[in-house]
Parts: sequence; structure tokens; C-alpha cells
Amino acid sequence: MSGRRSLILGAGGFLGRTLCEALRQSGQWFRGFGRGSAAWGLAEEQEWHCGDFLNTADLARAMEGCDSIYHLISTTLPATSNREPVWDGESNIVGTLKLLRTAHQMGIKRIVFISSGGTVYGDPKETPIPETAATDPVCAYGVSKLAIEKYLRVFQRQYGISYCVLRVSNPYGEYQRLEGAQGAVGVFLGRVLRGQPITVWGDGSVIRDYVYAGDVASALIKAMESDRSEGIYNIGSGKGHSLNQVIRIIEAATGRKARVSYQKARTVDVPVNVLNIRRAREELKWSPQKNLSEGIADVVAHHFGTPERVDQGR
Repeated sequence: MSGRRSLILGAGGFLGRTLCEALRQSGQWFRGFGRGSAAWGLAEEQEWHCGDFLNTADLARAMEGCDSIYHLISTTLPATSNREPVWDGESNIVGTLKLLRTAHQMGIKRIVFISSGGTVYGDPKETPIPETAATDPVCAYGVSKLAIEKYLRVFQRQYGISYCVLRVSNPYGEYQRLEGAQGAVGVFLGRVLRGQPITVWGDGSVIRDYVYAGDVASALIKAMESDRSEGIYNIGSGKGHSLNQVIRIIEAATGRKARVSYQKARTVDVPVNVLNIRRAREELKWSPQKNLSEGIADVVAHHFGTPERVDQGR
């Protein structure tokens, strides 16, 4: 059991909640931080701090007694970040700089940051994409993630705060909102269950690497426990699926037929993004445990149990 006392920024999000559950099951102490009250029960020994990521006083109070931070917060989405790049930079880059300054003042020793394996590389020159590939993002979201990666290295060199960056592909899982606008699996599944059409930008041939949230949580914990002072790791399934394949898998898991509306392709969408996860396998001793069909089936079972209950519930 780790003796760390970790603060989880963004604990109210679906990845944050998945991480909290994994830490709780392993008996590790943590403190959750988010904008609202915890919408789910915490064990008696766990804590929750309500606060604003952009408020340094809130952050400082939350950091008291902690020695490490999981930074899971992002204030923007890849698809919409180009509309307001100034806000993206102010809230994510400047917000994280204030976080790092406060972390140094509060004696934080290690930070694990969720970056974006889906956006920092841009149009890949090779697939699967290794961590050594050129980083040339085509959306503000990816630029911000990459800038934060660089600042983590600056603070490691200047103040000795060790860090680990996880470039996560396209996560999905049980706690992902089915009414949200982010994440193809959650959005598509929600629309199929509500009998609404799915909007696909392009012809559905865009290929992405989808990774189960439980596997991401495992990678986060291994990254925190690593004794490396700095590191960048791709975290994905290592396999690609087209949007059309995702839709077919959702149909099989729910027993429902999807209605698909194909629209003009977007400039922010690169045609293929599949991550090479060899470094994480070798250095973190991590590997994904669920394939996409298994993971989506688990998400459906979490919400409804069986395809028969899917029909009853919607």
C-alpha cells in the first residue's frame, strides 16, 4: 500500500471518479477536489474539497497535508477549443502555472498529469504513434496540453517537483455522462439509448484508439508510484477502431439499431490516431485489460444490466 497522500484535481469527472474508486479499493488515502459537492459516496477516511481550479486559495487549502497531485482538470474540449483559444490558454495553461507555483509553495513532491494522446501529435507521420513522434497539434486543446507538459519539466528542473505525463487516447467508462458532448463512446451510446440520431463528422472512417477508464486509472496509479523523476507515456489500447465500428459494437451491446447522420468532416479531426504503448508496458509495467467490445458491454451493464433492461429503461 502506498503511503502517499494524494489530491485529485477533477475528482468529479468520470476519470476522476474511476480513479477514486480504484484508490479506495486499494486502501490508499486521497482527497477529491471539484467544483461541486461529491455526487457519490466517499469512504469515511476520504475527503472532498469543493473549490475552483482557477482560485489559488482554494487550491492551497486543498493541498494542505498532501504530498502529490493527480491533475485531471481541463476547462475546454478538443472540438470547441479553437473557438475560444484565449480562454483555453488562460484557464488551462495559466491556471496550471498558478497550480504549479502553489504546489511548490505547499511542498508537493510529485504531479501526475493527464495530457492528450489524441491531440498533441496532430497529423501523425507513423502509426501507432510513439512518444518520440513530432508534436504538432491542430487544435488549441492540444496546444495547451503540450504547453503544460513543457512547464512541468521547467518546474521539475527548477524546483525538483517530479512529474509523469500520461498522453491518454480516447477514454470511456461507466461514469462517463451519456448526455455529454465529449467522447464518442458515451455520446453515441446515449443517443442510441434515447432513440436519437448519431452525428458523425465525415464518413465514419476516422480511426481512434479507445481506452477503458479502469485501465486509465491503473496507469495513473502506476505513474504516481513510479520512481522516475520525469516521464511521458502514451496510454491507450494500442488498437484502432473507426467510428462506424464503434457504432456496430454499441448496437451489439444494446440490441438497438443506430440512426446515423453523416455530416461534413471537421478540420480538427485527424484521420487516424492510434498510440504506441510499448513504453508504458516496459517502464510502468502497465497494459490495458479490456478491449472495446468488453468495455462497452461493461458500460451498458453498469447502467442497465442486460439488453432487456435497456429497452425497459428507455
